[in-house]
Amino acid sequence: MAALTEVRYRYLAPSKVVECDDGVRLSLSTSGGTLGCDTSDHPWFFAGSVLRPHQMATALLVVARVARTRFHQPPGMVAARVAAADPVVTSNGDRLRFEAFSACGGVHVRLDVLPGALDGPAVSTGTTNVDFNPPLRQLLARLRDHDRLHLEIGRDLKVVTLDGSVTERVVPLPVRWLKGFAEVQVVAAAMEPLVEIPTVEVRRFVASLPAGGGSGTAVWAVPAGRGLRLASRPPARRRGGHRDGTAVPLGGPDRLRIVAPVLNFATGMRAWADPDSVGPAPSVWQVDLVDARLTVTLSPEPSRGFSGEGGVLMDLAHPHSSADAALVAALLSYEPRLEPDYLARSTGLSPARVNRALSWLGAAGRVGFDVAEQAWFHRELPFDPQSLSGAHPRLVDAVALVEAGAVTVDPTTTDTVTVRSGDIGWTVRHDGGGYRCPCPWSARYGSSRGPCKHILAAVMATCDPDS
Repeated sequence: MAALTEVRYRYLAPSKVVECDDGVRLSLSTSGGTLGCDTSDHPWFFAGSVLRPHQMATALLVVARVARTRFHQPPGMVAARVAAADPVVTSNGDRLRFEAFSACGGVHVRLDVLPGALDGPAVSTGTTNVDFNPPLRQLLARLRDHDRLHLEIGRDLKVVTLDGSVTERVVPLPVRWLKGFAEVQVVAAAMEPLVEIPTVEVRRFVASLPAGGGSGTAVWAVPAGRGLRLASRPPARRRGGHRDGTAVPLGGPDRLRIVAPVLNFATGMRAWADPDSVGPAPSVWQVDLVDARLTVTLSPEPSRGFSGEGGVLMDLAHPHSSADAALVAALLSYEPRLEPDYLARSTGLSPARVNRALSWLGAAGRVGFDVAEQAWFHRELPFDPQSLSGAHPRLVDAVALVEAGAVTVDPTTTDTVTVRSGDIGWTVRHDGGGYRCPCPWSARYGSSRGPCKHILAAVMATCDPDS
């Protein structure tokens, strides 16, 4: 059984929508998190008007729906109870970011509400959970643009009288869910922009996606005129390794239908992925709205979450990653966009070490990644840090191998390393194409789920700590 961690939400009162003389007031209650540089039981982030209430309400409902949806039901799991975590909101000063992770761990969604959609400054910066209860969702569904919407995230505690009671909810969440919520940022940071399609074609493409069932068949979205269509395989490669056209991997294409409610407000869609993927791979799909963006990140297949992909392990294995991350973290102050050049100058670290530090912070839930701006941003997930930075089994095993003296470096070249595991010595080789190991784990997964423990041990023993 998967290890669970207990998330305890404590709200001063349920979130609610109230009709007032001057319009509609949306009051989102907060529970735990950071307020500027400090922790807070009930952060207060924003009080102002939303200029496009219908768009805002519809997009928020998509975020809330992802949080309570299980897109994949494992075999033998009958009528599983979905332990839905409340959405997370980050105030970066000039914008608000609402995000959620699906109960199955394979879909991440984030709504970026940009400065042009907000009429009013942020009260403070930070990250917290917000209460999205059923009555609130029902009322949000009724909002239209003629309703003047005033948004409050948190409450000014000076005007709240507490009687000692709070609205409390306890949600048990798998540790792999917490890790996946954090690590999906690192997955997105490694992708490249592949396609961009106009508004009319966005609606046509999403309407063509299969409904229900959560098919595990690997498919690709390939160009078709100005739009996209689904194909069972990517275009063939030409001589030199390049493809004829662009293909975006889309495992479980029915999951992307989650964006359908916001398409009436869409101004276009863009997609990011690894352009060289030949099998199931993650992808990012962004629906452009007016002064807002809705971004959905999909795991390679419905049955695969993000916590076990291992893409961050190489960065975590570097000798100085943890210490470098601490240096970079000291400079974070909820900027909407982190500048690696500034971080390198301020810390004295090389650009490569700054990038590894940001990956480490991403895996710890301390930064997110915005594919639209190709930049990291500061946020602190409001969950137990020990759970978020919990041990990666392969990394723990690699550390144990190094400490046990099981790694032998060829004295004539560091490109060949022998890692003894049990009674077997595995020869790890490094060339221009990366690391290679003949162990059963690598033979089964290749590089699709990150490196094996033997490669990680070899990296720890041979990499230049100052690089």
